[in-house]
Parts: sequence; structure tokens; C-alpha cells
Amino acid sequence: MSAELIKKYNVPGPRYTSYPTAVEFQPVERESLQRYLIDRNVVPRDVSIYIHLPFCASLCWYCGCTTVITKNKGQADEYLKVLEKEIKTLARNLHPEHNVRQVHYGGGTPTFLSPVQLRHLGKMLHKYLNIDLNAEYSVEIDPRSFTESHLEAMMDYGMNRASIGMQDVNDEVQKAIHRIQPFSMVEGVMNTLRKAGISSVNLDIIYGLPKQTSERFKNTLDAAAALQADRFAIYSYAHVPWIKPAQKLLEDKDLPAPNEKLQLLQDAIDYMEKLGMVHIGMDHFARPDDELAVSLKNKTLQRNFQGYSTLSGLDLYGLGMSSISSVGDYYFQNYKGLDDWSQSIERRGDAWVKGLKLTGDDRLRRDVIMQIMCSRSLVFKDVSQKWNINAVEFFANELKQLQPFEDDGILKVAPDSVEIYPEGRHFLRNIAMVFDEYLAQKSTTPTYSKTI
Repeated sequence: MSAELIKKYNVPGPRYTSYPTAVEFQPVERESLQRYLIDRNVVPRDVSIYIHLPFCASLCWYCGCTTVITKNKGQADEYLKVLEKEIKTLARNLHPEHNVRQVHYGGGTPTFLSPVQLRHLGKMLHKYLNIDLNAEYSVEIDPRSFTESHLEAMMDYGMNRASIGMQDVNDEVQKAIHRIQPFSMVEGVMNTLRKAGISSVNLDIIYGLPKQTSERFKNTLDAAAALQADRFAIYSYAHVPWIKPAQKLLEDKDLPAPNEKLQLLQDAIDYMEKLGMVHIGMDHFARPDDELAVSLKNKTLQRNFQGYSTLSGLDLYGLGMSSISSVGDYYFQNYKGLDDWSQSIERRGDAWVKGLKLTGDDRLRRDVIMQIMCSRSLVFKDVSQKWNINAVEFFANELKQLQPFEDDGILKVAPDSVEIYPEGRHFLRNIAMVFDEYLAQKSTTPTYSKTI
């Protein structure tokens, strides 16, 4: 991967977990949305459930998530009481024969909850929703708050996948980001998961953190490799102190210079490929026999607010503060503040505040962008037949804008398709931006993280 190309295309851009992106959300028309959900659920549907558990015992200074910092476990009890009312509302909106094929606990720190609280959450989900016995059931784990009792509590209600927040193993970096987490802790979590039969484990790693150097980052990659995870998510640290003020604490902590950060990315990609991992796209890697790698090869890979997925056609419902749902032609998001979310649930049973109903053009462009992000190709005939258009004529301007990518050896625009070369997997967000009508209508790009 050329350093010149990285610098050229390392610009702010969406991650395209949705199109249109969340920055386009407007105040939701609640009655219209309610009618849509009722009509959509006249027939049984396969469903994905995301639950946001926002609590953390301490603040990691790099964090960009929606969190509540507290050591009071009683707050989680109150949260679960309100969450139960939200789950009951969702159950009333769904067809009685719906099928939940995917569950994900995100945060925050899901393992902030005690084993008793996690059992209570699992029991609530099974009480009100039809959780498939073979559902993908994943949980984000903070090694600092994880015990074998936590795992038993979650596995009793279906948990079969995990994602461990590893981030960085070096003492200097951990002190700088206010997250002290010895490697032995992470190793202990992995050993406990494997011993219990959890066969799909992801490791989260972050590059671009303060005090990181190539040598120190290699220590992290070596440690990650030793754990033999099934998947790796190697995220770029997004420095957005205007959104997350706590990140200002990092500005005097020796953040890597842009060229140093890009070298860390190159180091990670080289390391993962030598390890035999398949580069799924952007910052995700997986073992060749992992479902993500198989789906990429078969061109059945999907992408949603939870990232890359192998399950298609699921209506995604987000529960808890700040959660985003993607159901048919609608996106809708809950209140981000704990009090606002809680009061809204108590008052009306839901907490929808912002959202968007997709237009025909939105749906077409979403399909095209997701093909780029997930299949690394675009077949004009397929787009034309599916959307009853002449794709080459419809996207004539966009295809012209792909010329610089072709000149740089990133892709090829053929008469019948766009084929993205292997090198182009680093620039998927940039390619997708060409087809983003909302960006095209703006004089300046909204504030996003850098694409690489």
C-alpha cells in the first residue's frame, strides 16, 4: 500500500454502517413510524436485537462511545427496569411469530452488570421475544470487569460469541489513555471463553493512540496473535475532542504524527496478512474459515450498524439509550441522554427521537454502497434489473468521478462492472463516498473520522 495513496485518500468520511448516514437524521414523525412498524409486522420477520448497556466504572480517555460513568451498580438495576418496558413495547410491535436470529450487547461495558443483573436481562429477552435457539448471541467484554460467573450468566441465556476490548498491551500507552489492563487479564478472559466452548472470539485493537510506536504496536500485535482469535478489528483512533471533550486530555500525551499513524496501519495490515488472516474490509480481519471470510468470498457479506455481518434481511431493533434501529425503509434512533431516554420510555413506551424514511434514491444508493463495502464490486446489469434503471446512464457522473481511483490502480471501470482490486480494500469508504448523494449536495464534508 503506497504511502502517497494513503495520504491522498485519508480524508474525513462515513463508515457506511448505514446509508444515508446518521448525520442526516431528522426529528422522527412518531405516528408515521408506528404505523409503518405495525404494517411491516403483519407477517413474521427475522429480527436482530442490539442492546446498549452504557455503564463504565471509569472513563477511557480515547473513548467515543455513549457512556455513563459510575461505580453504582444500582443504576444498572434502574436501567433494566426501564429497558424491560422498552422490550415489552417492541414485543407488541412485532408479529407473534417473529424470530430473533441475532443478539448483541454493546456499550459502555456490558460486563459492568453483575452476573445477577445479566441473568435478569437474559430472562427478560426470552420472556418477551422469540430468541432462536441457534441465534448469534454476542457480548462486548471488558477484561477488567469480567469473571467466570459473568460468562455463566450470559451463556445460560444463549451467549455464544464474544468481542474482547484489548486495545493495546503496553504500559506506557495504557497509562496515557487511562485504561490499565495487563495482558494476563486479556489472556485469562480468552482462556475462560475457550474453555467454556465459545468458538467465535473477536479482539478489538486501536492504532493511533498516544505513546504508540511501531515497536510498541508490534508488541500488541504479537500478543494478539498469541491469543489466536477468530476475528480482529483494528480500529483507527478517531480524535474528535469537539464531540468527546475527554479526548482533550490526550492532546499533550504524544499522539503519533499522521505519517507515524499511517505506518502503524501498514504494520497491522502486513502483520495480519502474514498471520494468514483475510482482510474483510476497512479495519476487519478474520480467519479463512470464519463465516465473515466465507461470506466475503461468496459475495453474501452484509453491513449494518453493528458492522460486518453474515446475516441478511434482518430487521435491526436497537434498545437502550442512543441505540439506532434499521427496519425496512426506516432508520430511527433513541434519545442519547439517560434521563431523556428513561423519561420517554416511562411516558410512551419508546424513545425514538431522530430518524429517516428512505426515498427510492436512498434505497438504490444504499444498495450500491453496500455492494462496494461488502462485495468490492458493482455489476451494472444486476443494479439495472433490480432497480429498473440503466445503471451506466444513471450513475454516469459517479463513474467519471471514479477515474482517479482507476488511475491510481485501485479499481477498474469496465463496460459491465466496477471491480475493486485487492489494494482497493483500504479505500472502500472513499469509493463509496462517490455515490453518496448527500455528500454531493454539501459544500463541505460533515465531521467524520478519517477514512484510513
